[in-house]
Amino acid sequence: MDYKGRENIVYINVANRLSVDCDCSSHPEEPRMGDLGIFASTDPVALDQACYDAVVNAGDPDKAALIERMDSRHGIHTVEAAAQHGLGVRKYELLTLNV
Repeated sequence: MDYKGRENIVYINVANRLSVDCDCSSHPEEPRMGDLGIFASTDPVALDQACYDAVVNAGDPDKAALIERMDSRHGIHTVEAAAQHGLGVRKYELLTLNV
């Protein structure tokens, strides 16, 4: 961030085929939750907070397993720590583009 300049970086999260397992797993559980879309921001902390909130607030009845996995591993602590270290802020404005 310091080398390239924060204003020159865009972060992208693709919330597609959401599984309870990390994509680094060689045998991940099949995705249960539907796609939420593509999220982008110049603030990586706000981006991850928005994705976490999108899962929690989704109308998908199959979200429970993913929320339990995120919460049981205290996944939000990464976002909290990143904000504390000045990498961004947790507040965001969500804009939806229909293309």
